[in-house]
Amino acid sequence: MTKEVEAVHEQAAEYSAKDYTDPPPAPLIDFEELTKWSLYRAAIAEFIATLLFLYITVLTVIGYKHQADTKAGGDICGGVGILGIAWAFGGMIFVLVYCTAGISGGHINPAVTFGLFLARKVSLIRAVLYMVAQCLGAICGVGFVKAFQSAYYNRYGGGVNVMAPGHTKGVGLAAEIIGTFVLVYVVFSATDPKRNARDSHIPVLAPLPIGFAVFMVHLATIPITGTGINPARSFGAAVIYNGDKAWDEHWIFWVGPFIGAFIAAVYHQYILRAGAIKALGSFRSNA
Repeated sequence: MTKEVEAVHEQAAEYSAKDYTDPPPAPLIDFEELTKWSLYRAAIAEFIATLLFLYITVLTVIGYKHQADTKAGGDICGGVGILGIAWAFGGMIFVLVYCTAGISGGHINPAVTFGLFLARKVSLIRAVLYMVAQCLGAICGVGFVKAFQSAYYNRYGGGVNVMAPGHTKGVGLAAEIIGTFVLVYVVFSATDPKRNARDSHIPVLAPLPIGFAVFMVHLATIPITGTGINPARSFGAAVIYNGDKAWDEHWIFWVGPFIGAFIAAVYHQYILRAGAIKALGSFRSNA
């Protein structure tokens, strides 16, 4: 019995002694990547995913506003409400990340791409191509909404992100920074290969927490900014609507998400993953 216990302890010690090796960082610029079909396939996946994301979500927003418009015979309590809109955004991110994660990583958001680029998960070339594809996909997605809902599109604001009355630009910027921080932080945590290797007993379906993060952030910030946290979403709606107030505060929906993504990348990589400590050399506490 004693020998069996010792064997178990030795086996456990051997298992715990195994070191985890981080995957190598993506090269900053990899021109060879431009010759690979996988890069363009991933960009196409980002384009289609962002198109579908904007089509479903903006259509949901406009449909809700029409159903709740009492002047048009609607019911102020009708439609899906803010809860339903938040579910539309979070649910679409869940299903689209699930579909595209194995092809492009399922970014569907320039802020997410920017955060992963800062963490050296993607190269500069891939990051730029993703962002272009996402913005073009967003424009096409909202274009389909306008084509199918031409009677209501302009009347209900085209799904454009604008500051709600009673809130300052500073409040809106802070809301976008914090909301994007939450999203990108969850993306890093849910896709962390070290966590998957270390905590294999905790199954994590990465698209699920990411979708829930989008859902929760929308619940909190729809009354403030309409919730951007995705520059492509805000840009696509502004380009197609291109009307009153569409561009007045548009900078908030780029600056805020990029700052939030930057903070999330620094927090996860250099504090939670101890990147700064590794860079300076490991040390042991004498406490």
